[in-house]
Amino acid sequence: MKNILKEFREFAVKGNVMDLAIGLIIGAAFNKIVTSLVNDIIMPPIGLLLGKVDFTNLFFTFGSKHYDTLAKAKAAGAVTVSYGAFINTVIEFIIVAFAVFFVIRFINRMRRDPEPTQKKCQFCKSDIDMDAVRCPHCTSQLN
Repeated sequence: MKNILKEFREFAVKGNVMDLAIGLIIGAAFNKIVTSLVNDIIMPPIGLLLGKVDFTNLFFTFGSKHYDTLAKAKAAGAVTVSYGAFINTVIEFIIVAFAVFFVIRFINRMRRDPEPTQKKCQFCKSDIDMDAVRCPHCTSQLN
């Protein structure tokens, strides 16, 4: 039992697990920001342009009874399809996907090796400038 606890402790405090935990916490906070961005900033103007539509109240119910709001329909126990909430969620996903894409793109650009500025002389093996046509060390003509 002690060996299992020791292995678990080593696993839990390894850098990768801690990085993952920090990433999840930051991701949850970022998700709240994106949700607020979509619900409070992006969707109200879109709803206004489409005729003062509140996307969170776009729904339909199964049955013949009509409800003015989604909250009233749910309070009455009606079976609803909340397609407005789905539209908000899709927009949130697109924003998060673009944000992740740009972060990964930035990280990949930072990881690229810089273009080499020097090469080896084929005769004396000294480091020389990429644009050199003659080796400054052995004076050999370069290709």
